[in-house]
Parts: sequence; C-alpha cells; structure tokens
Amino acid sequence: GELFVLQAIPGYLPQMGLMYELSPEPEIFLPETGTVKFGNSVLELIFAPGHSPAHLCFYAEQDNFLIGGDVLFYTSIGRTDLPGGNYGQLISSIKNNLFILPDDCAVHPGHGPSTTIGFEKLHNPFLQ
Repeated sequence: GELFVLQAIPGYLPQMGLMYELSPEPEIFLPETGTVKFGNSVLELIFAPGHSPAHLCFYAEQDNFLIGGDVLFYTSIGRTDLPGGNYGQLISSIKNNLFILPDDCAVHPGHGPSTTIGFEKLHNPFLQ
C-alpha cells in the first residue's frame, strides 16, 4: 500500500519547493500485524493508516513506548493532504489502534517532541 506513495514523491515535492533524491524501492514490505525484533526489543506492528495508506507504528510493550512515525504528535496529528492521506482514517487509527495503549505509554513521533497516550487523549485538539 505504500509503493505508490513513494513513487509519487518526485511529482509533488518540487511543486512545494523541495528537493528530493530518488530512493530505492523497498525489497520487502512488513505485514499489517505481527512483530519484528529490533536489537533486544520485540516491537508489535500496529496498522495505523491515514497519514499514508499502510502506515505502521511500532509498540514496545516491555518498555512501554510507541514509535509513532507521522500519525500522532504532541498536540497534533499527521498530515492527510498528501497522496494517500485520509483524515477520517487517521482519526480512526489513533482512537481505535493507539488510544488502547496504556495512558503512560511514551509516544516518539517521526519528528518533534515526545508525548504520552494519556496526554494526547486529554489535550490533543484534533482528537477531542
């Protein structure tokens, strides 16, 4: 579900005044569910489409943190105005797939400050 998004980047970034060096296409794609081992951590795959059609987040239950990518930010959410984005899907992904995690779960987004699930439930204006 992400390949067409990757292939579309050279078409829209120059229109935004941004330079882009073509990336190689992925050799493998991760499934929507399951786990991956990263170092000594086992990360649960959480399917969270909306920012992009097949966006994955990675949850480390044993360490209680989420690598959220561009889905959930400190008092904000990911963009949905780029190819493959879907606002309704993003809100649903956050509420149904991320907000079931413990309130004290640390969220490390793709950029910007970290936050917690509980803080975003209470203070994120997009999710009230």
